[in-house]
Amino acid sequence: MRLKCIILMLILSAAMLFKPVEVLAQEPDQQGTVSEEKTQEEKEAEEQAKKEAKEKADSYDRQPDTNNLKDWPKGPQVYADSAVVMDMESGAILYAKQADKKHFPASITKLMTTLVALENAELTDKVTFTEDSVSFLEWDDAQIGMKPREEISLKDALYGVLLASANEVSHAVAENVGAQHLGGDYDSFIAQMNKRAEELGCTNSHWVNANGLHDEEHYTTAHDMALIASAVYQQEEFRKIEESLEYKIGFTNLTKEERVFQQNHKMLWPESEYYYEYCKGGKTGYTDQAKTTLVTMADNGNMHLAAVVLYDYGVDAYQDTRAMFDYVFQNFEKVPVSETENTDEIVSFQNNDAYVVLPKGTELSQVDREVILTDQGIRSGRIIYTCRDQVVGNADVSLSEEYYQKLLGGDAAKSGSKEIENNGSTPQDAEKDANQTKDLKKENNKDIKLVIGISAAAIFLAIVIISIADSKKRRKRRRK
Repeated sequence: MRLKCIILMLILSAAMLFKPVEVLAQEPDQQGTVSEEKTQEEKEAEEQAKKEAKEKADSYDRQPDTNNLKDWPKGPQVYADSAVVMDMESGAILYAKQADKKHFPASITKLMTTLVALENAELTDKVTFTEDSVSFLEWDDAQIGMKPREEISLKDALYGVLLASANEVSHAVAENVGAQHLGGDYDSFIAQMNKRAEELGCTNSHWVNANGLHDEEHYTTAHDMALIASAVYQQEEFRKIEESLEYKIGFTNLTKEERVFQQNHKMLWPESEYYYEYCKGGKTGYTDQAKTTLVTMADNGNMHLAAVVLYDYGVDAYQDTRAMFDYVFQNFEKVPVSETENTDEIVSFQNNDAYVVLPKGTELSQVDREVILTDQGIRSGRIIYTCRDQVVGNADVSLSEEYYQKLLGGDAAKSGSKEIENNGSTPQDAEKDANQTKDLKKENNKDIKLVIGISAAAIFLAIVIISIADSKKRRKRRRK
């Protein structure tokens, strides 16, 4: 009996020992299956990370275009595919990397939306939300939860556009301003965005919506965005909005609670590691297709700059922007020009404090100028200043009558400056008009030569006919 008990205990002990071994033997299989699934996900993530890392490295290695200018200060390398820094008052381009390359803008589009709204409407205007202004939203789109038939002021709406980057608010602003002030609807507002961009001198931008959600036909360039940033920065209300880190929209006709939202631009927050003491405003943007886009305005008490980075990578956009700002502030200076101009040609400057921005140590004698006619007033013109083929400033001026007539007559080339007639407001338009004028003159010359040739042939033929007729008359007389 005792022997049987001992044998039974041994069997039970063996069973208990073998059971964990069996479980342990199964667990590696289960872990192996899970591990295999994770590995597949990890492989995809690693492939994507490698692709982006190579893309970033290639972009970083691409030198800024301004680094290729002779005797121009060498600027920093940045991860952004396109970048620019422009002096907002003179228009001087001080740093450029593929500045005219087309990119999707994402939410920096809202700077253009804000500009058109401020230029055409009143802050006290009512903005009413429609079904169209909210129905397009996806769950992960930036928004502040507005509802159809809800009403807020344009002032509240623009805080939502700029601080919260609310897509439905941007759409509603366009709808209401288009209907109330542009004689149409949402499409009228978009048309005004495109018209205003052209007026500002944008050369490669096209807008199809007011919020920047992805569309293949919705694009811009770093240079164009710098022009837009410079224009909207002149609006006092824009600067006031950008000073706010937080804003509250109170009760509405449909919502009995406050909406509270914060500024998204990290360079404006003192507690942020990306804070920049000279930063005065800007706009962030992101879509999968556009990647990170960023527009930033800065003022160090001497120069007012706009920096733009397109197709950048997350927080690298802030580091790139800081590097570009520091580069410009450290290497360039403003040089007055109003007292150096020929008084026989330039009667007065619209701004007596007009200046160019030059690399430190550069003499004004190294700056070239181009004079164009504008339609801003009687005998009005603009001087475009360049240094080493880079635009370093422009100034609106009144021209002397003699010089004005000289430009109209097309004799300006004799003065040593490149001067052309222009009825628009940008150097690009001036060059286009000049080429068209040359082509027209060529066509006119061809027509004149053709008319002269035909006339000469007709006269010659008439003379021949008359001569033959006279000859026949003489013969008849002789016969008689």
